[in-house]
Amino acid sequence: MANDRDNSGPGISDEEWARFQEQAAAGAGGAPQEPSARARMVTERLHATQGQEPPGWRTAPTARPRRGPGRLKAVLAVAAIAGLALIAVRPELVIDRITGEGEARQEARSAAPLPAEPGRPAGPPPSLAPDRPTLAEPFRGSPALQWADNAAGIELPAAAPVAGMSAEQVGDALQKARQYLVAANLDPATLRGERPAAAIALLDPRQPDLMKDVDRHLSTPTAQDTPVTFFTRFDPARVRPVGGIVKVRGSMRAEPGEAGELLVVADYTFVHPVTRAQGGSDVQRTIVRRQVTLAVLDPARWDTTPGRLQLRAHHSEWSNVECETADGFLHPQFPADAAAGPQQTGPAVDPYDRSRDISGAKGCGTATRS
Repeated sequence: MANDRDNSGPGISDEEWARFQEQAAAGAGGAPQEPSARARMVTERLHATQGQEPPGWRTAPTARPRRGPGRLKAVLAVAAIAGLALIAVRPELVIDRITGEGEARQEARSAAPLPAEPGRPAGPPPSLAPDRPTLAEPFRGSPALQWADNAAGIELPAAAPVAGMSAEQVGDALQKARQYLVAANLDPATLRGERPAAAIALLDPRQPDLMKDVDRHLSTPTAQDTPVTFFTRFDPARVRPVGGIVKVRGSMRAEPGEAGELLVVADYTFVHPVTRAQGGSDVQRTIVRRQVTLAVLDPARWDTTPGRLQLRAHHSEWSNVECETADGFLHPQFPADAAAGPQQTGPAVDPYDRSRDISGAKGCGTATRS
């Protein structure tokens, strides 16, 4: 309780004096006498303090929130704890800020798709900061991020007369070659290990030994005679595709072969993001490149089935997979499993470098990037 004492007056409180003053005004006796100035001063003070009573004056103290330094420290402590928890769950947020990877990722996401490849490039695509693919962003850190999706990546050149065949006939040959590449490397049934019936249906059964080789590779595969030489196949019990998009880049051209023979020369790279079939967050990109030469023959000159393709040459390579599997499937090698698998013995190769020919070297090489 606050007191305001005047040392020049008698030892009486302001409240007592006001009460005596009220009794005097009502005609009660025994009220002490005080100069009128004193009475007026006390009365004015009481009137001035009405509605502004300090805590503890006639009423219980009212609880008020603390707004001093103690509260600020508490707020900062909570914010710091929340920040540490976020760093523990997603450390890449801080790492990206420090290294600039977050900005680089955003630039890559917003980059325009690459135009169609007019022919063999002069060199490999530029190097990017190494980055791990995720289930949400399976092409993160890959040059293929700006490549076309699925069959849209197999664009056809303008058809013109070649080898005595009309532009219409050349255009039909280019379309059939495109259908074969899609059926052999992008068709969902083929990718999940089923018989690639759509691709086989485009091949000429009159081509000597071709159908027998394909059937043998599919029915009794070995490490050397494997159907992945022709078709891209995964074991669905072990892996599943991520995102439903395969990135594709390459080119094809029509050129004359022997008399009455039109050749379609194709060179394409397919980037397949996959993860484990049993769940998990590991993502690996299996990169398959195929250089294929297909032929359309003039039935007047050749023993052929009209409308079918003959396979003149095929060269393939695949990266980020286990070496020399013998069950007819590509087995992506996830980083955590790399140490347990067979060691690579071949040369180091950039699987995105489309300026080079596919190496004919035997053995399992090392991919310089994924």
